[in-house]
Parts: sequence; C-alpha cells; structure tokens
Amino acid sequence: MDSKYIPWAIEEKWQKYWLEEKKYKVREERNKKKYYLLEMFPYPSGRIHMGHVRNYCIGDLMARYKILKGFNVLHPMGWDAFGLPAENAAIKNKVHPAQWTEQNITSMRKQLQSMGFSYDWDRELSTCDPVYAKWEQWIFLKMFEHNLVYQKESPVNWCPTCQTVVANEQVENGLCWRCEDTIIQKNLRQWFFRITNYADELLEGCKTLTGGWPERVLTMQKNWIGKSYGFEVQFPIADIEEILPIFTTRVDTIFGATFMSIAPEHPMVEKLIQGKKEEAEVREFIRRILLQDKTVRTAEDIVKEGVFTGTYAVNPMTKENIPIYAANFVLMEYGTGAVMAVPTHDQRDFEFAQKYHLPLRVAIQPKEEQLDEASMKGAFEGNGVLINSEQFSGIDNQTAKQKIAEYMEEKGIGRRLVNYSIKDWGISRQRYWGNPIPIIYCEKCGAVSVPEKDLPVSLPRNINFPENGKSPLPNLPEFVNCSCPKCQGKARRETDTMDTFVQSSWYFARYASAQCDTAPFEKEAVKYWMPVDQYIGGIEHAILHLLYARFFNKVLRDLKLIPYDEPFSNLLTQGMVIKDGAKMSKSKGNVVDPNDLLEKYGADTVRLFSLFAAPPDKDLDWSDRGVEGAYRFLGRCWRIVNNNLPLLHQALSSIPSDLPEDCRRLHRVTHLTIKKATEDIENRPHFNTAISAIMELVNELYLFQLPTQEQYSALQKADPEDAARKEALCRITVFREAVDKLIILLAPFTPHVAEELYEILGGQPSIFDQPWPTYDPDALIKDEMLIVIQVNGRLRDKITVSSEATEEEVKKLSLESEKVKEFTEGKTIQKVIYIPKKLVNIVVR
Repeated sequence: MDSKYIPWAIEEKWQKYWLEEKKYKVREERNKKKYYLLEMFPYPSGRIHMGHVRNYCIGDLMARYKILKGFNVLHPMGWDAFGLPAENAAIKNKVHPAQWTEQNITSMRKQLQSMGFSYDWDRELSTCDPVYAKWEQWIFLKMFEHNLVYQKESPVNWCPTCQTVVANEQVENGLCWRCEDTIIQKNLRQWFFRITNYADELLEGCKTLTGGWPERVLTMQKNWIGKSYGFEVQFPIADIEEILPIFTTRVDTIFGATFMSIAPEHPMVEKLIQGKKEEAEVREFIRRILLQDKTVRTAEDIVKEGVFTGTYAVNPMTKENIPIYAANFVLMEYGTGAVMAVPTHDQRDFEFAQKYHLPLRVAIQPKEEQLDEASMKGAFEGNGVLINSEQFSGIDNQTAKQKIAEYMEEKGIGRRLVNYSIKDWGISRQRYWGNPIPIIYCEKCGAVSVPEKDLPVSLPRNINFPENGKSPLPNLPEFVNCSCPKCQGKARRETDTMDTFVQSSWYFARYASAQCDTAPFEKEAVKYWMPVDQYIGGIEHAILHLLYARFFNKVLRDLKLIPYDEPFSNLLTQGMVIKDGAKMSKSKGNVVDPNDLLEKYGADTVRLFSLFAAPPDKDLDWSDRGVEGAYRFLGRCWRIVNNNLPLLHQALSSIPSDLPEDCRRLHRVTHLTIKKATEDIENRPHFNTAISAIMELVNELYLFQLPTQEQYSALQKADPEDAARKEALCRITVFREAVDKLIILLAPFTPHVAEELYEILGGQPSIFDQPWPTYDPDALIKDEMLIVIQVNGRLRDKITVSSEATEEEVKKLSLESEKVKEFTEGKTIQKVIYIPKKLVNIVVR
C-alpha cells in the first residue's frame, strides 16, 4: 500500500460511489429520529467562493455527524436562481438569463460535488423551475384571497441602473446593493405583503427561539419590528384643511412642543411647500437627504439639519401655531413620518432648535433642580412634575400621561396606539428575470387572480432586452394582452415580477417533497421533516431573509399547509473569510479560488482547514501555511495506517484488562478524544477544538512504542502465554483501537480519506454505516492519586503520583517538594507518617 497521501484518486473514487449508490438519498422513516440540516442556498453565480466553502463545510460536518449518530438526515441543496445578476449578464453577454443560469448551476453543482458534500441530489431544486414558480404563484393567490396581499401607490427606492425597486434593507449608504448606483425616490403602484399583520407574533416568536438562535440576530429582528406604545395626536395644518398626525411615546411633553419635524419623503410635504417661497430650497434639501442611507440619518452622532417648509401646524393643546420643518433625522418608516418637537425634553430636538434658533418651553420640572430655558445646555429627559401645562400643571409626568391621553381621546384629537417600525413588504420588481405576479387587470373587474388551471404564468423566452436596461415584459403584446377570467373582456397582465426574497421564504419546506407536482409540498412529508433542525448562513441575512421566512412560515401555517410556528429551530451564523485584513473580494484582489486549492491539496484538506482555522461563528483569517499544515496532518493519518498495516491486522478483538502504563495512557487519550470531539460538535459547536483533540491523539500514536513487524514475527513463534508476546499483542490492540476511533472521528471532517482508510483496514461498505463511537468513562480515570503533604499536621503541598507508587517512593517525592522544604530545612525530621493513597505527615522539630 502506498504510504504517500495522494488525495485526488481517493476523492474521485468516493464521490463517484456516493453519487452512484445515492448514499445520502433519504425518505421518511417513522422509526428513525429525523434531523434536517440546511445551509442557505446559493445564487448560481457560476463559481463557488471560500465563503460558500466554509458555510457548506460546516453544514456537511454536522450532517455527517448526525448520520453517524443514527439520525435520518435530510441535507438538500438548490439554487436561488432568479434575480438581477442573471438579467444583467444576459444583457451584457447577449444570452438568455435562463441559459446563463443553467450553465452556472451545472458548473457550481460540479464544484460542490467535488467537495464531497453529503447532499441528497434527488431533492435539488431551482427557483426558476416552472413547477417551483407555479406553486409560488399559487401561494401568492392564496394570500391574495385572504387579504394578505394588496396594492397601493407609494414612494419607493428606485435604482436607475437596475431599473427596479430596491427594498430599504437593500440600500447601502444611499447606493443600490447590487450595482452601487445612487438610489432615487419614485412613486409607483406596488404589491405588498401584509407582514405587519404578523408583527406581534414575529416579536413574540423571538422568545421561543432564544437559546437556538444567536441573541444578536434576535435583537436585530426585535429592533426591526420595533414595537412601542404611545399616542397618535392630530395636529391641524394652519390655513389648509389638512391634519398632520404624529406618534409619540411622550404625550406628557406636548405643552413643550414648539415646532414640528417631518420626514423629507412624507407625502404631505408637497402640499406644505406648494406656492411657498421656501419651495425650491425644500426640494433641493429633499433631493440631497434622500440620497443618504437611512441608518446614517438616524444615527445619534449625525448632524441634525432641516429646512422650514413655509407652513405652520397648530398645537391642539396650546392652540399655538408652530413651524413645520423637514428634518433629516425623521423617517417615514417610524410612526407617521412626523413628530412633535419638544427641545427641552428631547436631545435631538434640542440640538435642532439650537441650530435653527427655535424657541424652548419647559413642560416638566425635575424635583431636584429648577430648569430655565435660557440656561439649558441640553434636554431634560427624566421624570418630574408638569409646568406650563394648563390644568395638568403640578401633576407628576407619569400620571399626566394617562390624564392627557384621556382628555385628548375625549376631545377627539388623539388616540392610544401601538406602533411598529416594520412596514409591509413591497414585493414588486420591474424586472424580467423573476417570478411573474399572477394578476390580470380588467377595466371592469379590477385586479383579478389568474385561474389556478392557467398557472404558472411563464416568462416569454423569445425576448430582446431594451438598451436602457428596462424589463421587456411591458412591451410584449403577446404577454401583456389577455382576457379577463371573470368577464372575458379585454385585459392586461401584470408585468412586475416578485422580489427574489419571496423564493427564499419557503424553499426549505419544498425540500421535504421537492418533486411533488400536485401541491407546494406534501403535508405528511413536511410534517415529518420540518422544522429545520439546524440552519446555517451569514449574519447579513438576519433581518431580510430570516424575518421574511418566519413571516411566510406563519402564513403557510394559517393557510393550513404546515403545522408548525417557526421554520428554523436552531441558527448558526458563520463568520466571514478574511485575507490580508479584509473580507475576500475581487475588488480587493485577495480572493482564493477553491478550484486552485482542490487541484493542489484535495477537498479533505480544504475542508479540514476551513473547520480548524476558527470557531464557526467567528471570522476565519486565511493562512496558506494553515492549509499546508492541514495537508501534512492528513498525510500523517494516512501513514499511521499504511505504515503499520500488517501489524494492525493482528489486533485482538477486545482490549486486554491488564494494560501496561503507556498502553493505559493511549487507551485513555483515545476515549478522552472521543468525549472531547463529541461534546465540541454536539454542544458548542467548537469544531476547531474537536480537530485539535484529534490532532493530539495522532501525536500520541506517533509517540507510542509498537513492535516492528520483524519483532512481532519472531514473537509469533513463542508460546501463546509468553509475556513478551502477550505485551506485543496488547500494544497492537490498543494501537488499533486508537486508529479505528481516529478514522471515524475524522469522517465528518474529512470523509474521503476516512472512507479509504476504513476500507484499507477491512471495513465495508462505508464508514458512514458505522455508529459514532462512545467513550468509556472507566477509561478516563487517570491511574494517579492525589497525596496531601502535611508538616507537623499543617497542609503544605499536594502532589500527584502514580497509583502504583510504593510507600517509599511517595515519601521520597514528598520530602523533595520545594514547598515542603521551606518548613523542613534546618530542622530534624523525627518521622514520616504515610496513610496509603491519601496523606503524608512529616514530623519535625
């Protein structure tokens, strides 16, 4: 057997075996406990990158571990195939996006298979597949029937380059997340999902996910949902018959409101500035502010700026006219998009008022000091007693909140309200390469559902993309023109397609019965497999994908399609792959191509390094030396087996009871390694420390003294009861046990070399038909004892000695203790008392 580790032939052999034997194809087995492991599926860009590799290596390790633990493991793979990159590539390369996408899928599938991942390829799905598109359209129509989908005109983020709407979450520093062009505001009629109907349940569900999901992700989702209790107040607009409603959690400060702040994108701004001398200045301000990222606009350290609209509102409590300012820090996404500004009791308003010389009025006086508007250096935001508040003056502000609320409700100028930051999900996209929205517009009947028998609405394939980058669909009469399903009159088809986040919001359920063509999924299959036991993906999806998927799951539940509340029981967010101090990217020139690594080192080395270099939830710093080290380690494992193969075949079937001390040590290290690896994979997960423990076991194997083949051949001629022969057999057997356990411990990390070594040692047909090893608690007990040392009855030291140490050896080691010598030097030792296996007492004078 070749003692040199050459991975390529091994890996090709086992990948072929796994595919041909459908080794990882699964079905529902009621007598086995299921485990559904899923990594976030990739966009088929054409090549996998190291971020993909790390994500899928983590998932594959966990899937293979659960297989070895006896679980029925579902581990599927598919493709998030619709989207702008395919369409942009089609325009650039003059190829249909479907063709471009399929070519990329073929290429990436081959790359993933070359990594040896344990996917059930029979469940492979692509979101651009007509069957997948059909059932997604069917779900849309069910939501439409249940009033969970609606249409309205609204200001949207528009990317001039991509010619489509971009979600708030997809705007980064005022730029499109795809092409990095500047985002502008535009009013369009859009389709929306009523995710706000589920705001409370999504928030409450975070509690059930605690412990299974990273707290950071749950906090991000809670903040995005943004539930707050407050009061909606109606502020009349002076001189025009309009009301400007505001939401506040501090209605107790309303008597201190001296101006209003309104979001630049607020739809009422047009009416406020129309015909005013400030109109041009306001429009320029709005244009400039809307280019800014919304997270930047609301940051605490942002410079507060605004512009007077030329219009006043009327404070409904004081009846005073107060100016309305468009302000950069106010967003439409929170409350009503307008706020009453109380500079004496809100620091943000205070800074704004100081900058624009707006008046201050104290409404709450703290008990320990006297506030004076002229000398205030900042806002007072604590509790106190109301002043300057008419009949409510003299009341503590917490009580005043309730009394003012009751008064305003009685007068019809306000109401208690629960507010959410989250807004309904706009799903309309003005692009070709997406799933068509299955709606028909009829002048007589309005918006009408496409009949189920006509699903899916398919994208026309014979198309030419306009040079301006717009979707060709509105200009295709054969696609647009149709008959109304209700009245049979002339109608037109919706030409918008769905946001690609819709496709990724239910794919995990489709995997349960990916080939089903009579429903989105088979109910019994979903009931068996779902929810996903372990979901793996990047932290960048904490709000968008993960929140949308949770929403979709609850909708499907309410449609009686699935029986569970949450789609993902556990979530692992893996860290990024860093090189030269930055995330790998083509623009930074620090990309490592996985194909180059596979050609040089093989898949198992790449897998091992990816899992060893850092804990899965931390960033991984790339190291070429680290990759070399992983390759050398696998070579050591290979040689342990192949250089000792004849001896390993001589091992006894069980470990002898009376082991020499070094054999006991190897036996103990073997079982300590099993314990450590099991706990690190199962409970933490800390795969890097599990690998470290396995490496330590390999070091022990290299240090262990085996007889040579020549020595053992000579001993075979001796009497079976010969002590030397028995000891040699004992050594071979303990060594073989360690090697066997090493190979199966390696299997989830480096499956190809584990399969090969297992076969070399006589195992068949696959190591993944074997059980994960369990450790023997008795083997972990160290053959040592702790001895307490006293001098004249006082504790002076503790030492650990061999459990076989004689009384004289224990006494000698006790007297040699440096701590003990401090109390015995220069004194006469009268006697040394030894209590076996417990204590030594040295009597001196």
